[in-house]
Amino acid sequence: MAGSSVRGAVPEVEDTTSTTAEGQDASEGGQGTDGGGKGSPDGGKDTGADAGTDGGGTGGDDGVRGAGRGGDRRRRRRRVLRWSASVLALVILGSAGAGYLYYQRLNANIKSDDLNIGEAKDRAAETKANAAGQKPLNILLIGSDARNTAENQKLGGARDTFNGIPLADVQMLLHVSADRSNMSVVSMPRDTLLNIPKCTDPDTKKVYPALEREITNASLGRGGPGCTVATWEKLTDIHIDHFMMIDFAGVVSMADAIGGVPVCVDANIHSLTRDGKGSGLKLEKGTHDIKGKQALQWLRTRYGFEDDTDLARAKAQHMYMNSMVRQLRSEARLTNPNGLRRLAEAATKAITVDDGLDSIKKMYDLATELQKVPTERITMTTMPNRYDTYQPGRVVPTEDAEKLFRLVREDIALDGKDTTKATAAPSPTTAADAAAADDEIAVQVHNSTYTDTLGAARGRAATVTQLLVGKGFTKAVADRSPATAEKTTVIRFPSADLQGDAQRVAKALGIPSSQVKKSTDVSGVTLFVGADWRSGSAYKAPEQDDKTPKSAQTMNAADTSQCMHVDPDYTW
Repeated sequence: MAGSSVRGAVPEVEDTTSTTAEGQDASEGGQGTDGGGKGSPDGGKDTGADAGTDGGGTGGDDGVRGAGRGGDRRRRRRRVLRWSASVLALVILGSAGAGYLYYQRLNANIKSDDLNIGEAKDRAAETKANAAGQKPLNILLIGSDARNTAENQKLGGARDTFNGIPLADVQMLLHVSADRSNMSVVSMPRDTLLNIPKCTDPDTKKVYPALEREITNASLGRGGPGCTVATWEKLTDIHIDHFMMIDFAGVVSMADAIGGVPVCVDANIHSLTRDGKGSGLKLEKGTHDIKGKQALQWLRTRYGFEDDTDLARAKAQHMYMNSMVRQLRSEARLTNPNGLRRLAEAATKAITVDDGLDSIKKMYDLATELQKVPTERITMTTMPNRYDTYQPGRVVPTEDAEKLFRLVREDIALDGKDTTKATAAPSPTTAADAAAADDEIAVQVHNSTYTDTLGAARGRAATVTQLLVGKGFTKAVADRSPATAEKTTVIRFPSADLQGDAQRVAKALGIPSSQVKKSTDVSGVTLFVGADWRSGSAYKAPEQDDKTPKSAQTMNAADTSQCMHVDPDYTW
């Protein structure tokens, strides 16, 4: 490992409540009702008190992270707080000139860690190049709440959590299309419940067993960022090429180095409640260039923007990042050598990367690829989610989330501007995934035609099994267990070495490759005959809807009309 990598080198500036790997929560301040504005959307209680520089309490109950409960929704509203540093670092590297990036001292700044420390069966197959030899790039941006240095501790507050287990409180997948014509960014709420795979710490060799329905940000504390990467691949079946883990403390220095980013508010704003909560941001109506501490306040502000929820804060942060991208790509003053050097130094000090990005040259090469994407083709989104039925305050991915992941897997632009799919990368396959001979592929066929309004179609497993046997898949067998419900026919396989077999079965039956999915819930290639195939011997594939779900809340980086609406209760 290069450098002195520290797990989770990113302090959280506002969020001094944290979540342990077991999903418990720690409040850094006492309970209270917001007195200056509308109050918490959680019903008036603010169990976290926004400590640190946000004016809340300073102590946890017993000095152990995760000792208390509450504030789940409020903590989720902070989920995008640190991702800004991630995109900022990437843009800075893409803006700096080669003459300044090749300084050896910049190489010395870079810390590295293993890319994926999960088991092979949980990994997504590497994406195959398209007909033009082009491959998309998938980079996971991770923000940690670690308070492992004096600077991080000062920014993050919560003295009793110093050197505690870091949490991946910001996770964003940056997808660059194979032809470099567009870029998509998908963020995941930190309180998302999912299955975390088995991970092995590359340094200590400690093995962390797989967990079901665990909060996603706990992945970072289970061996490092490589476990967060493994968790994403298990959930999305998207192969991740690189990760960048960001030190939030670098936001201030980089914001100063940029020299100011223009933001807009539609009224005077002061983000401060009577009992001292809020970021402290104070601006007059209109557009302002903000930098340093003020930029940090903007990124932290929840009280005062729109409905005082995390959705509003995320919107403000997206606006800031979009404005910053435009600024970095167009500002003539950024050709100043001293300014570029400050930006490059701040960025390299702020990040931990995988071994594939552990030198300035490698990072510069990556930045060169990122620069090819036009600003107007950068789309930022949030993974569609809903509140979990059994764990209040937690969220789970929706069907729209799976659709969003499919669009990324198939390299379909989220801005809807693709004119053809000819340049899109094909479904992920590698030579190692080549299918066996048809008569050697074992397939289990399950009847999943049950619906809320219709009983299961009788005999479908047996009928489709005979269809497969007739096509040469002589090892196909019908599963005689009770019918289940699947809206759409799907083929699932447990590990990458069976992906080719599953794809071969799909091709023989005319099932789209997008309906072939990896899942550890099955032990072999399993065909679930869904409600869309209740009769007949020929499968009619549904028309693919390649439009980005509205629930993904897209925002385009070239939109210059963005201006934050101010909650009237926080005007002055």
